[in-house]
Amino acid sequence: MSTEIPKKGRAVPGILIAIAVLVACLAFGGMGMFMFNMGKDMATMTEAVSQMTRDVHSMASNMNGMAADMQLMADSMVTGQDKMGKDFAQVAADMRTMTQSMSGMSQDMSTLGDHIGTMNVNMAAMNQAMQRMSHDMSFIRYDINKFTEPENIMVPFMR
Repeated sequence: MSTEIPKKGRAVPGILIAIAVLVACLAFGGMGMFMFNMGKDMATMTEAVSQMTRDVHSMASNMNGMAADMQLMADSMVTGQDKMGKDFAQVAADMRTMTQSMSGMSQDMSTLGDHIGTMNVNMAAMNQAMQRMSHDMSFIRYDINKFTEPENIMVPFMR
């Protein structure tokens, strides 16, 4: 018997084993690259989730600050409206006082007009009285003249 192995039969299983090893290496390499990329993607996703957590925390802080500012603004509006209401009430009271004063002033002006009318009548009467007095004074002058120059009375034709 011969210890010699035929060459043709050995080459095929060796090629198959080499192909199988090559396929296994390729599969192992592909799986390794898949796992590496998946790990990278998971790290990126974890970083993104961490950033989103920080963003949400920042938004919550900003919203708390905004809520405090809105509360302050609402308090200021209430205070402002209260002060404006008091100011408008004071304006209304002052307007009522001014209206009453103007009404009184109107009545006083009407009374003043009546008094001026009366004064005009009295001044007209006084003018007439002065006219009569001037007329009467001319007679008094004549009478006084008679008494200061009695010769004119005694001798009326001397003039």
